[in-house]
Amino acid sequence: MSLHESGEDYLETIYLLTSRMPFVRSVDIANELGYTKASVSRAMRILREEGFVTVAEDGEVKLTKSGKKRAISVYERHTLITDFFNEYLGVNPVTAEKDACRIEHVISEETYLRLRTYMTEKGYQPKELK
Repeated sequence: MSLHESGEDYLETIYLLTSRMPFVRSVDIANELGYTKASVSRAMRILREEGFVTVAEDGEVKLTKSGKKRAISVYERHTLITDFFNEYLGVNPVTAEKDACRIEHVISEETYLRLRTYMTEKGYQPKELK
Protein backbone atom coordinates (compact mmCIF):
# COMPACT_ATOMS: atom_id res chain seq x y z
CA MET A 1 0.00 0.00 0.00
CA SER A 2 1.20 3.46 -0.86
CA LEU A 3 1.52 5.81 2.08
CA HIS A 4 2.52 9.44 1.91
CA GLU A 5 4.92 11.24 4.23
CA SER A 6 2.13 12.64 6.40
CA GLY A 7 0.59 9.18 6.80
CA GLU A 8 3.95 7.80 7.92
CA ASP A 9 4.28 10.67 10.40
CA TYR A 10 0.87 9.81 11.84
CA LEU A 11 1.78 6.13 12.19
CA GLU A 12 5.08 6.97 13.87
CA THR A 13 3.31 9.37 16.26
CA ILE A 14 0.67 6.77 17.19
CA TYR A 15 3.45 4.25 17.79
CA LEU A 16 5.35 6.65 20.04
CA LEU A 17 2.21 7.70 21.93
CA THR A 18 1.25 4.05 22.45
CA SER A 19 4.59 3.49 24.17
CA ARG A 20 3.84 6.35 26.60
CA MET A 21 0.08 6.13 27.07
CA PRO A 22 -2.31 3.25 27.72
CA PHE A 23 -5.03 4.77 25.52
CA VAL A 24 -4.40 6.89 22.39
CA ARG A 25 -7.15 9.08 20.97
CA SER A 26 -7.27 11.47 18.03
CA VAL A 27 -6.99 14.45 20.37
CA ASP A 28 -3.70 13.06 21.71
CA ILE A 29 -2.37 12.79 18.17
CA ALA A 30 -3.55 16.32 17.37
CA ASN A 31 -1.84 17.69 20.49
CA GLU A 32 1.40 15.82 19.77
CA LEU A 33 1.63 16.99 16.15
CA GLY A 34 0.06 20.42 16.61
CA TYR A 35 -2.66 19.65 14.04
CA THR A 36 -6.37 20.39 14.20
CA LYS A 37 -8.77 17.67 15.30
CA ALA A 38 -10.38 17.86 11.85
CA SER A 39 -7.05 17.13 10.12
CA VAL A 40 -6.38 14.18 12.42
CA SER A 41 -9.91 12.87 11.92
CA ARG A 42 -9.44 12.96 8.13
CA ALA A 43 -6.07 11.22 8.43
CA MET A 44 -7.51 8.52 10.72
CA ARG A 45 -10.25 7.83 8.16
CA ILE A 46 -7.65 7.38 5.40
CA LEU A 47 -5.35 5.25 7.57
CA ARG A 48 -8.34 3.12 8.63
CA GLU A 49 -9.42 2.64 5.00
CA GLU A 50 -5.86 1.60 4.10
CA GLY A 51 -5.79 -0.91 6.95
CA PHE A 52 -3.13 0.78 9.11
CA VAL A 53 -5.28 1.71 12.14
CA THR A 54 -8.50 0.85 13.86
CA VAL A 55 -10.61 3.41 15.68
CA ALA A 56 -12.95 2.04 18.34
CA GLU A 57 -16.31 3.53 19.20
CA ASP A 58 -14.80 4.95 22.41
CA GLY A 59 -12.22 6.79 20.26
CA GLU A 60 -9.21 4.60 20.95
CA VAL A 61 -6.80 4.53 18.00
CA LYS A 62 -4.75 1.36 17.57
CA LEU A 63 -2.23 0.34 14.97
CA THR A 64 -3.04 -2.79 13.00
CA LYS A 65 -0.30 -5.37 12.45
CA SER A 66 0.66 -3.72 9.14
CA GLY A 67 0.36 -0.25 10.71
CA LYS A 68 2.70 -1.18 13.53
CA LYS A 69 5.19 -2.75 11.13
CA ARG A 70 5.23 0.43 9.03
CA ALA A 71 5.42 2.68 12.12
CA ILE A 72 8.39 0.76 13.51
CA SER A 73 10.14 0.97 10.15
CA VAL A 74 9.67 4.75 10.00
CA TYR A 75 10.73 5.14 13.64
CA GLU A 76 13.87 3.07 13.10
CA ARG A 77 14.82 5.09 10.04
CA HIS A 78 14.17 8.33 11.89
CA THR A 79 16.27 7.45 14.93
CA LEU A 80 19.12 5.96 12.90
CA ILE A 81 19.38 8.99 10.61
CA THR A 82 19.05 11.42 13.54
CA ASP A 83 21.77 9.60 15.46
CA PHE A 84 24.04 9.45 12.40
CA PHE A 85 23.78 13.18 11.84
CA ASN A 86 24.16 14.04 15.51
CA GLU A 87 26.61 11.45 16.84
CA TYR A 88 28.71 10.72 13.75
CA LEU A 89 28.66 14.04 11.93
CA GLY A 90 28.29 16.40 14.90
CA VAL A 91 25.13 18.08 13.60
CA ASN A 92 23.25 19.98 16.31
CA PRO A 93 20.47 17.73 17.75
CA VAL A 94 17.60 20.01 16.68
CA THR A 95 18.85 20.23 13.10
CA ALA A 96 19.62 16.50 13.01
CA GLU A 97 16.05 15.75 14.14
CA LYS A 98 14.44 18.08 11.58
CA ASP A 99 16.58 16.80 8.71
CA ALA A 100 16.02 13.16 9.64
CA CYS A 101 12.27 13.74 9.74
CA ARG A 102 12.35 14.78 6.09
CA ILE A 103 14.92 12.26 4.87
CA GLU A 104 13.31 9.21 6.54
CA HIS A 105 10.52 9.32 3.96
CA VAL A 106 12.63 9.52 0.82
CA ILE A 107 15.84 7.60 1.53
CA SER A 108 16.14 4.50 -0.65
CA GLU A 109 16.10 1.08 0.96
CA GLU A 110 19.61 0.44 -0.38
CA THR A 111 21.06 3.61 1.14
CA TYR A 112 19.27 3.07 4.44
CA LEU A 113 20.52 -0.53 4.73
CA ARG A 114 24.09 0.50 3.90
CA LEU A 115 23.94 3.31 6.47
CA ARG A 116 22.56 0.90 9.08
CA THR A 117 25.29 -1.65 8.29
CA TYR A 118 27.98 1.04 8.47
CA MET A 119 26.74 2.31 11.83
CA THR A 120 26.37 -1.20 13.25
CA GLU A 121 29.96 -1.99 12.22
CA LYS A 122 31.04 1.16 14.08
CA GLY A 123 29.30 -0.05 17.25
CA TYR A 124 25.97 1.77 16.94
CA GLN A 125 23.22 0.38 19.17
CA PRO A 126 19.68 1.30 18.05
CA LYS A 127 17.42 2.81 20.68
CA GLU A 128 14.37 0.81 21.64
CA LEU A 129 11.04 2.06 22.91
CA LYS A 130 10.22 1.11 26.46
